[in-house]
Amino acid sequence: MRLSDKHILFLATGFGSGKAPFSPGTFGSAAALPLCALVWLLGLALGTPFAFLLIMALVVFSVVVAEKAETLLGEKDPACVVIDEFAGMLVTFAGITLTWKVALAGFLLFRLFDILKPIPVRTLEKILPGGAGIVMDDVAAGIMAGLVLQIGLRVMG
Repeated sequence: MRLSDKHILFLATGFGSGKAPFSPGTFGSAAALPLCALVWLLGLALGTPFAFLLIMALVVFSVVVAEKAETLLGEKDPACVVIDEFAGMLVTFAGITLTWKVALAGFLLFRLFDILKPIPVRTLEKILPGGAGIVMDDVAAGIMAGLVLQIGLRVMG
């Protein structure tokens, strides 16, 4: 099935959340939370390996959609493209039991790493072209946020 340009842009903008008048990445990250909850529930029902495979598939899908959206919009890493935030948020919560407190902590940690872009995150953004560059820096931010969240959950008991 081939997605139309209209559908690509709808997905790339996180169902329109990336069109927020300010902080589109934050709005996109918040809009990703229901998808994170759905993937978590599917993981409960079908097993954690299924959830991890689904997250990996969605990351690959995000790269393809971001690449196409960048071409359609004619600009490098357009701010309205927030499908990368969706990918990063999914990675943040991979293998973690989702509660509202965990969702809030993970959201804040992901936004922190996505905004600050520590060296590994910034490096990926710069060296990878197109959709991979758009998405993989957020995946790296998600990995970092997820690790900090896991450590925090273990320390807090």
